[in-house]
Amino acid sequence: MAQNTKYKILIVDDDETIRQQMKWALADEYEIFLAENRRGAIDLFRRELPPVATLDLGLAPHPREATEGLLALSEMLEIDPRVKIIIVSGNSDRANALKAIEQGAYDFFTKPIDLDEIRVTLRRAIHLFQLEEENRQLKKRPTQEGGMIGASRVMEGLYATIRKVSTTDIPVLITGESGTGKELVAQSIHQHSARKAGPFIAINCGAIPENLLESELFGHEKGAFTGAHAQRKGRIEYAAGGTLFLDEIGELGLGLQVKLLRFLQEKTIERVGGRESLHIDARVIAATNRDLKERMASGVFREDLFYRLGVVSISVPPLRERNGDLLVLTRVFIARFSEETGKKVKGLTPAAVEALTAHSWPGNVRELENKVRRGVVMTDGVHLTPEDLELAVPGEPVPLPRLKAAREKLERELVELALARFGGNVTQAASALGISRQALHDILTKRQIERSSN
Repeated sequence: MAQNTKYKILIVDDDETIRQQMKWALADEYEIFLAENRRGAIDLFRRELPPVATLDLGLAPHPREATEGLLALSEMLEIDPRVKIIIVSGNSDRANALKAIEQGAYDFFTKPIDLDEIRVTLRRAIHLFQLEEENRQLKKRPTQEGGMIGASRVMEGLYATIRKVSTTDIPVLITGESGTGKELVAQSIHQHSARKAGPFIAINCGAIPENLLESELFGHEKGAFTGAHAQRKGRIEYAAGGTLFLDEIGELGLGLQVKLLRFLQEKTIERVGGRESLHIDARVIAATNRDLKERMASGVFREDLFYRLGVVSISVPPLRERNGDLLVLTRVFIARFSEETGKKVKGLTPAAVEALTAHSWPGNVRELENKVRRGVVMTDGVHLTPEDLELAVPGEPVPLPRLKAAREKLERELVELALARFGGNVTQAASALGISRQALHDILTKRQIERSSN
């Protein structure tokens, strides 16, 4: 759809005042169609196929029930499963709104209508529709580009920053918690830059032992060390003409920090065991979940390297700050993993929606992706439950541990602590615990606790 073309929105509500209020508020941004009952809504929907609809559940001839609204929901989804249907409900109708979500509705908002809330909800729905359409188009191509998903205000700010830094060739430092998608940000910068035809070479500085990392980064000459049977290029050389992404840069040792600083300043490197300086034209993007200023203060990260790497710094927001993106991401992951596994998972139960929104997501998008993948694999139904996602239901009391299991756990922890304190000396450990040496030996055997002989 052309960028200057308005998206169509179907508004279904039996209240004339609400229909006109929403039309007045949204007509500048969308092409609006109005319907007051199920039959009129279905006729309009079949003809116009709008990507998004708002639907009041209480429609004539039964405005005090949700029957007509739920029928309209199922009929529209049957005509076009891509449509994002947003339920309009009163506070007393929350149970039916959640039921509608279980049947395939995108979201719901409650009356009285908040126009700002409606605008935000509609933009997210349109954004998800666009993402799914782009995904369908990408599947027709031999390769797919990685991309970020999200329509929250903080993500829109992130996208704007990416667009700005992509036009330059300066180093970028990406910060953020683990699992927020820092490598996706780096890839996006590369894909929007003048270097997009060149390679994108990534290396995790925290995943490779320091004695091997120098060779991985800078390469080595034949005979440089034991096992160096041939000359080998490093990641920096392979990134020539493109982008080098240094993940977990905070884990880089001080010696390698000096060599990396020289490369950033002079664009030259020397392979391990080599004497020749090689000029390498590669842009450097680094990322970390560490506080580098703290590491500078403790003397384990060089200040000059910090300022050289962080000419521009980009902070990737955690999932808990991305208001509204959680359910968008969840639906995208459900669609992706359902296709991968051949399952027909349609969405979430109302309890799963509440469990998702109540969870704090310390592992961010990576944690969400893993839970949804696990849920799709494990579920026997068409809607994921909190149990499928391994999430607690809000309001449910945390189950108490079994007394026997708790006693065994405490016994093991105390015995291991005593043995550690006395260097594995069973006699001293038994005395400290107030039991006989034989009693402690019995516990060690029963619990299969390792200890040193004395």
